[in-house]
Amino acid sequence: MASKIIVIGGVNCQLREVFTKLAKLHVKQSFSFAIIVGDLFGDCSTEQELDEISALFEGSISVPLPTYFALGSRPLPTRVVEKIEANDEVCPNLYFLGKRGTLKTSEGIRLVALGGNLETESKSTDKNHPGYTESDARALYGAHSADILITHQWPKGIRTRSQVPIPEEATKPEEVQCIADLCATLKPRYHLSATEFFYEREPFFHLPPEDNPDAKPLTRFISVASYGNSSKQKWMYAFTLDPKAPYPLTIPPGTTASPLAPVQTKRKPLSSQKESYSRFAVDDEGNRPRKRARGPPPGPDQCFFCLSNPNIATHLITSIGNEAYLTTAKGPLPTSKTFPALGFPGHMLIIPFTHTPTLSSIPDQESRLSTYTEMQRYRQALHAMLKSKTNNDDNNDAAPLGAVTWEVSRGNGIHTHWQFLPVPASLVARGLVTAAFKVEAENLKYPKFESPSSSSDPSAEPGDFFRVWIWGPDQDAPSGETEKTLLLQLGPEFRFDLQFGRRVMAKLMELEGRINWKNDVQSQEEEETDATAFKDAFKGFDFTLEE
Repeated sequence: MASKIIVIGGVNCQLREVFTKLAKLHVKQSFSFAIIVGDLFGDCSTEQELDEISALFEGSISVPLPTYFALGSRPLPTRVVEKIEANDEVCPNLYFLGKRGTLKTSEGIRLVALGGNLETESKSTDKNHPGYTESDARALYGAHSADILITHQWPKGIRTRSQVPIPEEATKPEEVQCIADLCATLKPRYHLSATEFFYEREPFFHLPPEDNPDAKPLTRFISVASYGNSSKQKWMYAFTLDPKAPYPLTIPPGTTASPLAPVQTKRKPLSSQKESYSRFAVDDEGNRPRKRARGPPPGPDQCFFCLSNPNIATHLITSIGNEAYLTTAKGPLPTSKTFPALGFPGHMLIIPFTHTPTLSSIPDQESRLSTYTEMQRYRQALHAMLKSKTNNDDNNDAAPLGAVTWEVSRGNGIHTHWQFLPVPASLVARGLVTAAFKVEAENLKYPKFESPSSSSDPSAEPGDFFRVWIWGPDQDAPSGETEKTLLLQLGPEFRFDLQFGRRVMAKLMELEGRINWKNDVQSQEEEETDATAFKDAFKGFDFTLEE
């Protein structure tokens, strides 16, 4: 079903006037939601502007319908930031998309936003700072697609092949290559921006997707002027959008070829595939002691777990949240036949966006907690999926499944992540999973497993360690499930087998032949098949699709 959407240019804290006009228009048009591009609050340099914000908080200025906004060129006022952090919204119906974020509306429309201006390097760790880096832009490639892309700056080359002029007296807006690459990658139906004048480019078409060679994905680029601009340029724009509508099979009149160069990704030759295999492989990022001196650790552009790596294997990504994302593993321990009730391996990685060797090394406590919380939320959603697929009355023939999740946290690591693995619930219930980890540690003369510290902040668990969560259904438990956490403390010089978790589970599940993931790397077609099957099973539990 098509939704009617209205786009509003920079408001610059003229809140009462804009939302009053929007309310009157909404009565006549019944919009599904509104999007504000540009600066909503301006610089808040006058007492009147501060009074407008107070009135918004107190409810004397009301927002008439769901309204989304991103960052413009100015930072958000401190009072607004505090309000968002406390309530996840500025006021009823007013939602912040973040500097870099994705959101799916209740109408099923996927929004992707990148606010602020390009900086060669991040000048602030504040997530509300109105600046972004090329890495921020590339991180959004993991969204795969967008119905609406919202950026403050224009994509480079957007006016190529266009016959639409810009006003002679207007300053040409800065065009940015990484915004062009983001648009070319996501192929949004609409790309929205803001400037001092109104500009609507002719629609342009992209190359057809591989799975639909006859389709012609179209993008409409529209930039809206600010409210109250002196030249009386258009500051509102309305359109209808059906996210389920198929791409056109013919090119509509007035449409141009894409002005954006296709994104080039550098690929390693097949004779040296460690980099691409390691991208979503398990625990093999160079932490092992070496006789020769080690070079500096790779940065986000070279890290195989960072979305900013141009060699990213996007077909393995299955869900992307605000602080972390979910992906299938290369060379999974189980196969698609190991658990017939699933039909896919189910060996997953939960990876934080932050390029950090340990969660505890994230300096900002709020960021660390939100990252840990979302990673746990992914783990719990995976548990719920397993319960739905195997542990219910509608599927009595399926053997119940539990799950094991483990983490290698070492200060000399590169990018921490969690591995998630389904396991027959009987192994959990009989205590065999717990015993297997303890026995293997004893055989290798490792320290003994112990319970985690009693800290109220598990994201800040100190030191180097191996942590494992063992979960399974339990009808006798009040919650219907049980979970045990074990911790193996490791000194910084401790020679630890990075394949320890996989080795233990391979032996326990009689999959010893698959201990080395490099021997079981699938073809890309097989990987895509498993990833698609997982996404189909997980979509009812994927909290990133709830918005």
